Amino acid sequence: MNLIFYTATRFLHVGTAVVVVGGTFFIRYILLPAAAKNLPDDAHARLRTSLMNSWKKIVHAGIALFLLTGAVNYYRVIADGSHKGDALYHALLGTKIILAMIIFAIASALVGRAPALEQFRRNSRTWLTVNVLLAAMIIGISGFLKVRGPRTLPGAASRPDPAASAEAERD
Repeated sequence: MNLIFYTATRFLHVGTAVVVVGGTFFIRYILLPAAAKNLPDDAHARLRTSLMNSWKKIVHAGIALFLLTGAVNYYRVIADGSHKGDALYHALLGTKIILAMIIFAIASALVGRAPALEQFRRNSRTWLTVNVLLAAMIIGISGFLKVRGPRTLPGAASRPDPAASAEAERD
């Protein structure tokens, strides 16, 4: 049951990243430039308003899913102790979390209506670019952590290699 649950939360986490980061990339590098080039200012403004009203639902749902599935994924790592005492893992995971919170704040400012954050919306190209770059950093860190895997501390019993165990069972 745990395998199915944790696989589902991982799928939701990565799937949410695909939708939100991909959507941000599409808006920044395809939609906004095409609209600015081909639409009169009033039509462009109406499109932007309509787009942001729809996009904010995706952004808010994405943030909620990231927080929920990220917490579950983090709990799994803590519960199984696979990275206990692994300073590099925890430093990079903490960096990832901080970068994600910055992305959430910028994304919320871009889709929000608060007058105090109008400067973000006026400079949306810049802030969408920042979010794409921060997301790329998170993807890089995540990939490194996944490929690196858990580290065994000096003097600790090593964790069995699942591939070696499966091969031993076949013999």
